[in-house]
Amino acid sequence: MFAALRVLVLALWLGIFANAHEDSELSGRHGSSHTNNWAVLVCASRYWFNYRHMSNALGMYRTVKRLGIPDSNIILMLADDAACNARNKFPGCVYSSSAKTLDLYGDNIEVDYRGYEVTVENFLRVLTGRVEPSVPRSKRLLTDDRSNVFIYMTGHGGNEFLKFQDSEEISAFDIADAVAQMWEKKRYNELFFMIDTCQANTMYSKFYSPNVLATGSSVIHENSYSHENDRDIGVAVIDSYTHYMLEYMEGINKTSQATMQDLFDTYDPVKINSHPGVRSDLFPRSLRDTLVTNFFGGVAQAEVLAPSDSAPVPHVSMPVIPVDSLASDEDDKTEFVPAGVIDSRPFIAALAATPQSSVGAPLTRALRTWSSSALVLLIVGWVATRR
Repeated sequence: MFAALRVLVLALWLGIFANAHEDSELSGRHGSSHTNNWAVLVCASRYWFNYRHMSNALGMYRTVKRLGIPDSNIILMLADDAACNARNKFPGCVYSSSAKTLDLYGDNIEVDYRGYEVTVENFLRVLTGRVEPSVPRSKRLLTDDRSNVFIYMTGHGGNEFLKFQDSEEISAFDIADAVAQMWEKKRYNELFFMIDTCQANTMYSKFYSPNVLATGSSVIHENSYSHENDRDIGVAVIDSYTHYMLEYMEGINKTSQATMQDLFDTYDPVKINSHPGVRSDLFPRSLRDTLVTNFFGGVAQAEVLAPSDSAPVPHVSMPVIPVDSLASDEDDKTEFVPAGVIDSRPFIAALAATPQSSVGAPLTRALRTWSSSALVLLIVGWVATRR
């Protein structure tokens, strides 16, 4: 009997340790402490012959929306001059392949900065939050220090610059300084920067802020090429780097455990016709522990905060209404509560009575499970020995 008990206790502790180890591995794999996701998607080109750049941005827009980032958390900057262009054989549509199986434009997109609003100044103001008071919330990047931010840019560029609509340029120094301001103002938790343009990797070479991960489509002195031409409309419909990125992302869903390292391992210079790069020296976490959905997907996390005794109780000067006047005749206790003030005591009492396991203590849950199992086995063993 005692030998069986020792074996049972040993199995119990081994089970608890294995469960706790599994929870710690899962926690380490998810790693990020962010509570919300945002995306800034920029097509810096205009004119019909740059159709593919609009397709690039819309393809990325569709992907982040599919993975859970709502329109309210997406800033889309687009010239928006291709869908309804007179040369478009398919009015109101934008396709990323000659097969035309998926309309990227459709009827469910929200362009925040359109046409001549797509400027270097507006882009930098969006990142840093230095916008005019008249700018609506839909055009603001309302992030905080728990936000993971994904920035995607596409267009024509060169060594440490990207052109905006053939009229101005933004430099690698400009973007690096804007990201530095974001960090100083606590506007992001982690930031992922991706760019598809010629000599793209030079655009993230000047970053110096913490918690930044960056990737680009081509090295210095190297061009980025289009993937496919459509003879019906007479232009290229998507760039090669973005095409293979979106192709990989089609296999990702909201609960995917694919990591950023898995994503970067798919880079094939032969297929892409350029040499994509990755910069991770400013990023504190291992790429193998960083999920793709940490940047491309939406999160649904909530924090339960204990009530603070020192927190001031809001009070509104209103006529006092006796509670018993609204209760039944059987209630002989009278309490006075100022009208307009919510009585928080029932909520606090319910919160205090809530067991820790229900608000996310994996080790406690495991201990309770194994303890219950051990108790059942002990009872069964005792009954068997009595017989």
